[in-house]
Amino acid sequence: MTQVYFHRSNTKKVFLDHHGAVVKDLAEARDHATRLVQSFTNERSLEDWRDWVLHVSDSQGDELFVIPFTFVLGKPH
Repeated sequence: MTQVYFHRSNTKKVFLDHHGAVVKDLAEARDHATRLVQSFTNERSLEDWRDWVLHVSDSQGDELFVIPFTFVLGKPH
């Protein structure tokens, strides 16, 4: 089990995750990250999420992987 953090950013803003989540492996971290992106994009807001990225980091601050929100959103129609 390891503590990971899910920071999100775009070209204008950065939001740091100070709580994180405990996951058993990278697959669980990826699944959690995907659910987070889905929850942000499903909120009612005027935010254009296409240029946002979720950065997944370990407790030492090393980036494990990133998920561009567009991977979850898909291509615009």
